Amino acid sequence: MSEATTQITLIGTKLANIGMEFIFKGPTPECDTCKLRNTCMNLEPDRRYRILGVRGELVHDCPIHEDGVRAVEITESPIIAAMDSRKAFAGSRIVFEPMNCDKTDCPMYEVCHPIGLKEGDRCTIADVMGESPEDCLKGWSLKLVELKR
Repeated sequence: MSEATTQITLIGTKLANIGMEFIFKGPTPECDTCKLRNTCMNLEPDRRYRILGVRGELVHDCPIHEDGVRAVEITESPIIAAMDSRKAFAGSRIVFEPMNCDKTDCPMYEVCHPIGLKEGDRCTIADVMGESPEDCLKGWSLKLVELKR
């Protein structure tokens, strides 16, 4: 998905705020019989999205969201990730590979394995944000980058 690509989906009315980000986790069993299922479930599971706009005032009934759902315009959010500083160049196109590290207690682990990206995703380094704010437990030299699929 590029920066300009947008989609329309449905989201709970309490969550339908411009700028709000969420990770789509997929359908629940209650969604199986819902007539709006195809509109709600048109996103890719385990991806991070940002709401760009709320469409109209119409609220639809939903078995999950107590106040119903509204149509929103969304796009995939850029992801902040840590990567080897020798490979971090703004504008570069890469194939995402999470850091090969099993130190889950490391303060950088979640940034080295960001939610919303999967191994093999083709990304562009939109921005190199600088040095990592914490030391890597393996001693690697890391930079924080903003990635866009």
